[in-house]
Amino acid sequence: MAVGNIYLIAAIAIIGGGLFGFDISSMSAIISGTPYRCYFNQGSLNPDGSCPGPNSSVQGGITASMAGGSWLGALISGFVTDILGRKKAIMIGAVIWCVGCILVSASQDIAMLIVGRIVNGLCVGICSAQVPVYISELAPPRLRGRLVGAQQWAITWGILIMFYISYGCSFIHGTAAFRVPWGLQAIPAIILFFGMMPLPESPRWLARKDRWEECKDVLVLVLGKGDPHSKLVEDEFAEIQAYCEFERRNADVTYLELLKPHMINRTHIGVFTQIWSQLTGMNVMMYYITYVFTMAELKGNNLLVSSSIQYVINVCMTIPALLWVDRWGRRPTLLVGAALMMTWLFANAGILATYGSPAPKGGVDGIPEASWQVSGSASKAVIACSYLFVASFAPTWGPVSWIYPPELYPLRIRGKAVALSTSANWAFNFALGYFVPPAFENIKWKTYILFGVFCIAMFIHVFFMFPETAGKHLEEVEDMFTDPSGPKHIGKLAWKTHVGEHSARKEELLEKMRQSSHAEERPEHVDQTVAKEV
Repeated sequence: MAVGNIYLIAAIAIIGGGLFGFDISSMSAIISGTPYRCYFNQGSLNPDGSCPGPNSSVQGGITASMAGGSWLGALISGFVTDILGRKKAIMIGAVIWCVGCILVSASQDIAMLIVGRIVNGLCVGICSAQVPVYISELAPPRLRGRLVGAQQWAITWGILIMFYISYGCSFIHGTAAFRVPWGLQAIPAIILFFGMMPLPESPRWLARKDRWEECKDVLVLVLGKGDPHSKLVEDEFAEIQAYCEFERRNADVTYLELLKPHMINRTHIGVFTQIWSQLTGMNVMMYYITYVFTMAELKGNNLLVSSSIQYVINVCMTIPALLWVDRWGRRPTLLVGAALMMTWLFANAGILATYGSPAPKGGVDGIPEASWQVSGSASKAVIACSYLFVASFAPTWGPVSWIYPPELYPLRIRGKAVALSTSANWAFNFALGYFVPPAFENIKWKTYILFGVFCIAMFIHVFFMFPETAGKHLEEVEDMFTDPSGPKHIGKLAWKTHVGEHSARKEELLEKMRQSSHAEERPEHVDQTVAKEV
């Protein structure tokens, strides 16, 4: 029997997001551990007999390999989801993750570890692209932001849970200290695979495949709570029906469609939403937080426990966005987040530049990436600003970067468009994962300046180019981008859009669609007029 509770559907689907979180914190907790550094060591021992581990470039490559696989997985997901459906695409991702976990936990050398992480990345790319699409196509508009944003909350929980698992395993002697946590990562994927089985398919994908009875059944199950005469069901079904009939007159979409004049604006917005979410500098605070805190003179258990506090902050501070992001809107949330993160990044850079000094040759505690050191009150300020940065990212760019892209595109290209946007996330995740260790080693505290400048750029970009999509039907967003009163191919000016705008014309169109959907024979001119305007 199919599950119809939208909260339960979302709770199961977002486990796909949690897989990415598991990967982030497993690397963060493990890369500073002696078993990992000695097993994958590439250089001679430090003077104190400790192992330096992989060199900074290789460690960057190990970390970034997962994102490289995710980039490819996100692009592939556009084809998989259009052919097999959103639900099956997510289930395929879960299987791929289990294969990757086997390879990673059994790694005999760096090459095998990288291959396993690339396989894991294929899953993360598929799930991170298609889980938001799946949820957004099932959820009612008033809950869409909350439910899609829950993917980010799942990521934060994955980070937190896996960090403490890795921390506990750090007391194990030998390679089991990293093999056990990497192997345990397969458990949530198994839960995801079997949990997806009783969930319904996306009604919009079913409609796209002309499976109208199944589409209506899903809407009745999820939105109508079993009532086939629910007004919400009728409205949604009429909108989907009219829109699909309009799209049927268009050829099947390819990725090149996203670059055409009528689509390029929203394509660039979706892509840059994901790019900016990476350029906030959150990678510095997640993958490599142990390097940052090592520079602040934290060691041993204090280092790992202090690092874990930011993961707790990440979980807790995501909750406000889930509760109120549909009320706040997407634009204000992104703007406030960019301004706050810029503040803490520049603060950290200023503290390190003013009160810090170069570390001894070989880095603090033999970690080359910890090439700068700060002590006393200044070190506490660095830690505090790091926590405040995470507290600023968690309720803003964290969830909204997943919520926003699926809302931008019409049905026929949504799968591929979100896949392209998500692939941009993973391309920059790969680049930053590779870049940050050498950056800490070579440009030191100036790394924070770089990300602070990016935050300024994203604030300006969002203000002038990102329209508000909160509270609107997915089909209704099309009007906003093709508004004849706005500039050609741009629609309404971004700063003139607001949460849940509604028009009398919209009600008129909905009524026409409801009437035409119940008619035995609908005049062609009604279909064309309604579909084009909706």
